[in-house]
Amino acid sequence: QVQLVESGGGLVQPGGSLRLSCVVSGLSFSAYNMAWYRQAPGNQRIFVARIWPTGTTNYADSVKGRFTISRDNAKNTVFLQMNNLKPEDTAVYYCYVPKFDSWGQGTQVTVSS
Repeated sequence: QVQLVESGGGLVQPGGSLRLSCVVSGLSFSAYNMAWYRQAPGNQRIFVARIWPTGTTNYADSVKGRFTISRDNAKNTVFLQMNNLKPEDTAVYYCYVPKFDSWGQGTQVTVSS
């Protein structure tokens, strides 16, 4: 059974940074794409970033240049480094394995002064 556990969310001021982590178990982590999504109150869950096994990445336009997705295959962990955070980045952030349609429980990120 695939399990994903996110951590690293919190309250940060505009312009600040956070690093999210997602530890994945129950699969051969290095073989699969990993992604981050987010859901703001009253909105749909939307794509943020994806990383392929090769290390190739892509991002939503709204986060390009500010967020960086990475992975540590030895630790079965995917990261999302978020810099220059804005109030509109406030959301619950979810880790996702597309191949298995598996989601983590989410971690809250709040950007506010």
